Amino acid sequence: IHDIRSYFVPSKPRAPRTAYQYKIIIRTMKLFSASTVLLAASICGTSHAFAPSIASTSLHHKSAISTSSSPTSLSSSFAENAITIASAISSLKGQTVVVKYGGNAMTTPELASLFCQDVATLQKLGLRIVVVHGGGPMINAMLEKVGVESRFEGGMRVSTEEVVDVAAMVLSGSVNKNISSGISQAGGRALGLSGRDDALLQCEKLWGGSGDDKIDLGNVGQVKVVNTDLINQLLDAGISPVIAPIGMGCKGQEDESVVYNINADVAAGRIAGELKAARVLFLTDIAGVLDKEMKLLKSLSCDDIDNLIGDETITGGMIPKVTYATDAVKLGVQGAFITDGRVPHALLNEILAGGEDGLGSGEGGTVVTL
Repeated sequence: IHDIRSYFVPSKPRAPRTAYQYKIIIRTMKLFSASTVLLAASICGTSHAFAPSIASTSLHHKSAISTSSSPTSLSSSFAENAITIASAISSLKGQTVVVKYGGNAMTTPELASLFCQDVATLQKLGLRIVVVHGGGPMINAMLEKVGVESRFEGGMRVSTEEVVDVAAMVLSGSVNKNISSGISQAGGRALGLSGRDDALLQCEKLWGGSGDDKIDLGNVGQVKVVNTDLINQLLDAGISPVIAPIGMGCKGQEDESVVYNINADVAAGRIAGELKAARVLFLTDIAGVLDKEMKLLKSLSCDDIDNLIGDETITGGMIPKVTYATDAVKLGVQGAFITDGRVPHALLNEILAGGEDGLGSGEGGTVVTL
């Protein structure tokens, strides 16, 4: 170190440097410059939301580092990102964030690994993370394997006792434990639970349809009571609850012993509302809410969503997604994110890239507020 520094800051006058010495200086400067860029990229991630000049320099493409970027511009971008991240952490430290985890973010191994890293990182930054997961593809595979038929009505799985038995086995078993274990392996702390543990999620039977056209969905539950004491006790201990959406009947009711299958989006929204969470994120396989020109609508109010449904900008399967978000906000959640879970580090990006305002990266989905 002393020898290298002596090339830059000589302690006393000396003879002019040789060509070989200049070559050493140039190589050292290039090394320092490359390290700075890679450090910034590792902090900001490779997603598009943080300063593109740094973020586009992926750790997987070290050879593509440009030597033409000036130290001043790199330093400025690094500082801007650091200020944004620090502002986000300052406003959210100690706050609760609920994440509905599913879709490609769960089924793609690389994205699943990055999600667990994100949860562990946010824990270390002082955020209280609750994960509520789905697992539809895994349930379908097991139903087919054991020869149990199932069908959907109005976007909801009709859950016979046989279907619920399989769903409970899959969601509360391998899926749940793989997520909690992944978070732990990434350096975080997590505990896998189902909604039946310590009466975490107490439900009433949910009927499909409306009015006189009710549809019997079987043992599909609508969450009525959330054991927030249990969740907060775990969060106070620095542990993220990883919750499988399998519930029970309400205590003292005739159906108390009934096992209910719960829509994971509905469960996440209700849990976030009962916890008065700062944020709830629904990781999906879509870019967010789009207008009629297929452009991303980055921020919407509940009234905006009602109008977009009215003019048929929001239709079909998008309606329940935005409904989960608006329901959560109306229950007291400060912001609900319909987030593109196909983006690497989607959770980390949307939580930290919004700075103090906390409205996300502006590119990774749609934020819903009152």
